[in-house]
Amino acid sequence: MNAYDGIRIASMLRGMGFAETPDVSDADIIILNTCAVREKASNKVFSELGRIRDIKKPDALFGIVGCVARESGADAFRRIPSLNFVLGPQSYHKLPEIIENPDAKLLNVDLSGLEKFDELPDMTDGPAAAYIPIQEGCDHCCTYCIVPYTRGRELSRPFDDVMRDVNAAAANGAIEICFLGQNVNGYKFSLANLIRETAKIESVRRIRFTSSYPTEMTDDLISLFGTEPKLLPFLNLPIQSGSPDVLTRMNRPYSLELYIDIVNKLKAVRPDIQISSDFIVGFPGETDSEFRDTMDIIRLVGYINSYSFKYSPRPHTAAALMKEQIPENIKKARLKTLDAALSEINREFNESCVGKTFECLIEGQDKTGKHLIARSPYMQQVVIPKPESDSGPMISVLITDANKCSLRGKIVRNPI
Repeated sequence: MNAYDGIRIASMLRGMGFAETPDVSDADIIILNTCAVREKASNKVFSELGRIRDIKKPDALFGIVGCVARESGADAFRRIPSLNFVLGPQSYHKLPEIIENPDAKLLNVDLSGLEKFDELPDMTDGPAAAYIPIQEGCDHCCTYCIVPYTRGRELSRPFDDVMRDVNAAAANGAIEICFLGQNVNGYKFSLANLIRETAKIESVRRIRFTSSYPTEMTDDLISLFGTEPKLLPFLNLPIQSGSPDVLTRMNRPYSLELYIDIVNKLKAVRPDIQISSDFIVGFPGETDSEFRDTMDIIRLVGYINSYSFKYSPRPHTAAALMKEQIPENIKKARLKTLDAALSEINREFNESCVGKTFECLIEGQDKTGKHLIARSPYMQQVVIPKPESDSGPMISVLITDANKCSLRGKIVRNPI
């Protein structure tokens, strides 16, 4: 979601005549687009703001947008008095107000529903992979999660509004569409129908979505993985923990049996599908036995990728008030063990791809300019020698080598 917000902010400012610069000290407006999901990321924001304050041009505007802005509110101005604006994740479309009146202070952290989608100007350019939000907020209220506070309760965008964005993205060159939402598969107007309608657009080659909630994986959506070839054989399906008791304390109301049944159904309709997940280790009260339950589910499902974190208390969440907070050294050790297991599974899967041919989406060049960086259908990074002529946005790649982090390959044909 933050990636989408950043793209929309940049597009809006370009439409106002601004151009991006890699040099903070040369910028006329500096915007930190922030995330408050983890404590460490949130803490970094204000140290970075202090650094920017010391090196920016005296008349440059600077401030924060996103979830940390919503979390901090007016206190951000107390901590960094020279800030010009503090805008929540549903208020960044108001940036033109501070540009038009640079001597003012702009604070807006209201949860204004879907207003920003109506007020943001249309994007006039875009990448080959387009992120399309279909929801804002979340109703699940997991006890560790600050999202319901920073982004509000769950709201689904109208179907026609989403499809208007999809068609605009395709017209601007997007050949991959990724639908976004904190609970994307709980989209009120049917994610399956969105995928079917999007698949009708000839220029769209790949469709995916993130992030999914297990109880919202309907049979209709599962079956689509077996019938719609444009839907990538890859799904992020966060489980967070393999312990039923930890899931209960997290307020994640699904059983391991339900989760495993979903995975089995997906593999039945799409045998080549692969699953990624999210994990939190060291949740309050997590015992050694409960952590072993998580290790067991990792081996059972065989996740090829994961976003795994140590639990960190977040304000406005029930888990922050729970007793039996786990010591930092135990959380660190558990995360190291979990990451090692996930890394080994990832390496094994990457090595199993050697000798296979994938249609890959080009993301750009590496720093040397000698290689292209692309994404496989499983979202693996694929490094390819740069061809002499333009290869187009999609290439067919024979995988020749692999490690735990990426694949290497060579172009065997140019599909489009």
